[in-house]
Amino acid sequence: IPKFANTKEKAYVASMKSDLRNLVNAEEAYFADWTTYVGTFPTTQYSASPGVTVTIANPDGKGWEASAAHTGTAIKCGIALGVGHSNPVDGTAPEGEPRCK
Repeated sequence: IPKFANTKEKAYVASMKSDLRNLVNAEEAYFADWTTYVGTFPTTQYSASPGVTVTIANPDGKGWEASAAHTGTAIKCGIALGVGHSNPVDGTAPEGEPRCK
């Protein structure tokens, strides 16, 4: 049973990281049109996986931060892009790299 639980948690973390990487694409596409980043998207442009909640923080013309949580785990993931923005989960993470704790 513990091995199965660990496998499920790895899948939840992979889902959160994937959603954050997809968010990078959505934010960059929006920036290409509007020269700023955005805090919310219509579901036709971006939506998180089932069980995952993605929160975008501090979007501006220079960057943004986002965190992801899954209902199946206490682990949180984060990502950030741009000047003056840092990963909300791991402030030492390189720009654009999702990190989880």
